[in-house]
Amino acid sequence: MNSRRKGKEGELSLARKLREYGYDCRRGQQYSGANGDADVVGLPGIHIECKRVERLNLTDAVHQALRDKRGGELPAVFHRRNDEPWLVTMPLEDWIEIYREWEAGNHVQNLKNKEAHPQIPDPPEMLRGGEAGTAGAGGDAPGV
Repeated sequence: MNSRRKGKEGELSLARKLREYGYDCRRGQQYSGANGDADVVGLPGIHIECKRVERLNLTDAVHQALRDKRGGELPAVFHRRNDEPWLVTMPLEDWIEIYREWEAGNHVQNLKNKEAHPQIPDPPEMLRGGEAGTAGAGGDAPGV
């Protein structure tokens, strides 16, 4: 299979995989000749550079995503080898931005859960085997 066809198949495969997760994704517009568009579109705020190769220069791929992204988009390289799962590589600063957004939302959700179910201890207490928790009771790890 030539590299252009393999790239197309990779983009279609990734778009299918993202649709399995509930995102309305499709191949980008580069198939019609436009430059600078993401390889796969449908994740607002993320510029997807898709690479379906056995040997990948990740630095070059990330640089391409950085160069091609539009304002406000976070660059991400989605890549996989034959018979391997999809992986995502992005600059650390952008990953931290996503993680902080998740963490802030997760904290809000934990507060809502705490208000609705005050008898449920915070996760660290549960992990330490506090009164309301059972994991690690007695201070020993299970099976020790």
